Amino acid sequence: MNTHLEISKLETNDFYTLQCALLTKFMMRKTEMKLVPQLVLTAATLTLGFATLEAKSASAAIINYAFTVNSPITKGNGFFSFDDSTFSNEDNPVDTIKSLSFQFDGDSTVYTEKDDTKYPEFPLVFPTTSLTGKTSLGLDYLFNDKSNPSSSISYEIIGDDFTIFSRTSPDAEPILGRVSYTQIPEPTPLIGTLFACSLGWMMKRKVTSMKKVRF
Repeated sequence: MNTHLEISKLETNDFYTLQCALLTKFMMRKTEMKLVPQLVLTAATLTLGFATLEAKSASAAIINYAFTVNSPITKGNGFFSFDDSTFSNEDNPVDTIKSLSFQFDGDSTVYTEKDDTKYPEFPLVFPTTSLTGKTSLGLDYLFNDKSNPSSSISYEIIGDDFTIFSRTSPDAEPILGRVSYTQIPEPTPLIGTLFACSLGWMMKRKVTSMKKVRF
């Protein structure tokens, strides 16, 4: 009699254990089904956001350049940007600078596009060809020395040429230098793609981890 009772209890315990396991699997499956679409939607939204930003960047056509000035008495570095889509349709196309920043080495004074003596019509950017035959873009930028208010010195950048001269002493010998330009690459679209791929990998790992905890 006791033996039959013990067998009955064992069968009942096995039944309850099986029910718990099935219920746990069902709950995990529902959680997994809810989680995966949400993660997919998040990944798709972020990917679309990156694509939208990249499309806006491409349509804006903002081009960024760095330039370096080198002369016997001074050196300096600067950056400028312009909208490539607004280049004129002339034989020698030009465009006004959108923004510019320049500093001479060892001088805290910052020169901007507003320091051009003919702002806002200038400074300009235009195609240029260096002595080595390399095609690039160059500046047309004329600005006065503002680090010393009493100074009559002016600086002029035209393409690859840099000139320092005196406004009050026209007979004084100008100082000549050179200018070099380097285009700053646009942010690569791979950033958005890599982020989306990483998120997808994390989603897969999350689902795999959930499967491993099943009974």
